[in-house]
Amino acid sequence: MDYVWAFVIGGAICVIGQLLIDFTKLTPARILVSFVTAGVILTALGLYGPLVDFAGAGATVPLTGFGYLMAEGTREAVQQHGLLGAFSGGVAASAAGIAAAVFFGYIAALLSKSSDKN
Repeated sequence: MDYVWAFVIGGAICVIGQLLIDFTKLTPARILVSFVTAGVILTALGLYGPLVDFAGAGATVPLTGFGYLMAEGTREAVQQHGLLGAFSGGVAASAAGIAAAVFFGYIAALLSKSSDKN
């Protein structure tokens, strides 16, 4: 049943993104930033943590989960290092995901053939 809930919650988050693309004039970049920001805000309000506990990867894989990860990393770093943790905690917590995105993006760039769109 855990897989079903992960699919339902993750799918619902993706449906929200698709509705924003279809029915608003927001660019995809603004929607992506909004999702990360929403994850941070919902985590700060204490609402996203229970959703992660309930849905697992269905809540952590979408971009709202990236915001959750950054907010939790910042919170933990502030507890350990004080104010300096506010600047380093989010990046430290998400470093593996950022490094993987850069690495696989580089591999995709090497394997694909770029061309002019004209």
